Amino acid sequence: MVEPIRLVTVWCPDWPMVVAGIEPTIPAAVLRANRVVARTVAAAEEGVDIGQRRREARRRCPELLLLESDVDRDASGFESVVRAVGRFTPRVEVVEPGLLCFAARGPSRYFGGEEAFSARLLAAARSAAAEVGPSARVQVGVADGRFASLVAANRAGHDPLLVGVGESPAFLAPLPVAWLARTGEASVDLVDLLVRLGVRNLGDLAALGASDVLARFGPEGSHAHRIAGGTDERGAETVAPPEDLVVEATFDTPVALLDPLVFTAKTLADDLASRLAGNGLVCSRLMVVAETAHGERDERTWYRAAGMSAAELLERVRWQLSGWTGSGEISSGVVLLRLVPVEVRGDGGEQAALWGGTSVADERAVRAVARLTSLVGDHGVLVPSWRGGRLPAERCGWVPAAAVDLTDGGDVRRRLGPLAEGKPTGRGDDPVSAPWPGSLSGPSPTVVLPEPEPALLAGADGRAVRVSGRGELSAPPVTLQVGGRVPRLLSGWAGPWIIDERWWDVTGRRRLARVQVTCDDGAAYLVAAEQRRWWLLASYR
Repeated sequence: MVEPIRLVTVWCPDWPMVVAGIEPTIPAAVLRANRVVARTVAAAEEGVDIGQRRREARRRCPELLLLESDVDRDASGFESVVRAVGRFTPRVEVVEPGLLCFAARGPSRYFGGEEAFSARLLAAARSAAAEVGPSARVQVGVADGRFASLVAANRAGHDPLLVGVGESPAFLAPLPVAWLARTGEASVDLVDLLVRLGVRNLGDLAALGASDVLARFGPEGSHAHRIAGGTDERGAETVAPPEDLVVEATFDTPVALLDPLVFTAKTLADDLASRLAGNGLVCSRLMVVAETAHGERDERTWYRAAGMSAAELLERVRWQLSGWTGSGEISSGVVLLRLVPVEVRGDGGEQAALWGGTSVADERAVRAVARLTSLVGDHGVLVPSWRGGRLPAERCGWVPAAAVDLTDGGDVRRRLGPLAEGKPTGRGDDPVSAPWPGSLSGPSPTVVLPEPEPALLAGADGRAVRVSGRGELSAPPVTLQVGGRVPRLLSGWAGPWIIDERWWDVTGRRRLARVQVTCDDGAAYLVAAEQRRWWLLASYR
């Protein structure tokens, strides 16, 4: 068994809040994909917590000031902290803005042990963070393995928290399994399943048999079981990468501007992602190297446990280049840009959930919506939302994306109601559909016209079919004519279904009859008779 590596983790809680420049006494929170990712002390005292949905945060604190996440701004602000830590060790691994780690062995020996070193590190990091925002907090944790070190940093207070060599299993054992989701090491669904099965603490999970956990929960469960027991061999040291996966670009003329560098980096990131995908791999640790014409060099490692796509690779290169070129520490343009995949793992791909749920594609769409919202404002991006109704055009409406939680698959299904499940409506089998008796059974039409189109449902004599007050047709429908087009023969029909809305209101009462028809070419339509005229409402193909 590989011994876990001693790691130091530096964590700046609620870093996006610090960079935004909001005072701790003001109830405020930063949102990403309509979930809280950072909040002020005042907001925390009101019950606002990390991971809460927008509406829940608003319910806890009605006067809450909400800000959209700006990861580029957060990364730029964190650059000063990264460089302060970089004075103690050349191998700094940035996990995300506000969080970094590195191997403890070399620096701790040089500075007289882990306790003395972590105290000096904390002072330097706090000084750099205070320049960004006076309210910035910095916490340092040292432990065996990446997971234990991150948990130690989260639980540290004003002083560094050091977990002794070999003590990580005992340190982790009494902690809730929710720490797996909080640190991004496992999905919320897995943690929820473990809790429902009675596995509530990390020690309970570690006590299970490794083969049993793998058989029941798969690779994700096996990974959670391994790190819960303190067996976390993932270090922060760089190693010699496979030569065929290294991509680089050289410039004959030194490049000093950021935009052309990022454009080149995009080509490199796409190339690297393509090579990895061809081998069934994904990069979880990336080293970015940049050199200037005068020999100045910037080298940094980036880590993401779930792996990085081409867009995420480019994002980290842009963060690093933006901080380096804007720091004033270089005297010439860049002549070399190299991307080195230090750690790769098998790419499990994207498996669609059998019974629905949120997929990776859904998560990408949510990030895109959140990005667009930050650019054009809360009311500039609209998403469909269930609002109820008996007619197809009434069941869904467009609402601002900021008004709903796009990250909750169950919430999406509730917003879309029975339409998302293919269930019949109006029978009380769904809480949303219960108030709408009289709506048609599923499946729902696939195309709903924004405005009803004039139509004619005729009998064998070519005359319009009438609907009596008792809901009876004057003759069996034979043809359907839409607008001025040629009438089409029908192969079947069903109905009518009567709607009598607002019967108590003389001026607002609405009465109509709906009929489903199928043409001889297989096309199906929903038509309605209202005020002695026929209208085409929707199509089933």
